[in-house]
Amino acid sequence: MTAATIPTFDPITEAIAAVKGVPQTAEAELPEADGAVKTRDLLIIDYSGDLEKVWAALILASTGAAMGVRTRVFVTFWGLQVFVKDSKRITGQNWMQKMLSAMQRPGISHRKLSKMNFLGMGPWMMGRLAKQYGVASPKELLEAAQALGVEFIPCQMTMDMFGLKPEDMIEGMGEPAGAATVIGLMTDNSTPLFI
Repeated sequence: MTAATIPTFDPITEAIAAVKGVPQTAEAELPEADGAVKTRDLLIIDYSGDLEKVWAALILASTGAAMGVRTRVFVTFWGLQVFVKDSKRITGQNWMQKMLSAMQRPGISHRKLSKMNFLGMGPWMMGRLAKQYGVASPKELLEAAQALGVEFIPCQMTMDMFGLKPEDMIEGMGEPAGAATVIGLMTDNSTPLFI
């Protein structure tokens, strides 16, 4: 890439601005070898509910969308717990599903760090540092990503296993899909990224 083709804007700032009504950028396109134009696609497989991994996934998703890349996030296993409404304390239909949600509270505002959680002090310090240095919170990044058109696809198998219903999930989630759909996306010109 030459200096002339490197974006001179901060994609995260652009993504946050989009939530406040700034128009979206056009989809980025790449020329194919035969001269046809191909749309760039990014597929993030989000399987972790750890705060730092959720933050990274949402930064990449909102940045990709702000740069005009069609971005999809397939959320599965613990990653799906992030997209449960914050107001839901216990989810599930049987005692094991309810126990799992009690041990790992669902919702984007209730994420723990994978290391140095220190009974909630780690996430609190990360939040304070993010605010001090102007870094968008996961919740702000999620709103920006949704405003920029990022598609969030919940895993049907995980929803069934954890006893999650569509009404448990945040607004704007796509239709649940399975592994075959994701494999199809990965083999259909999407760049996959596992977080």
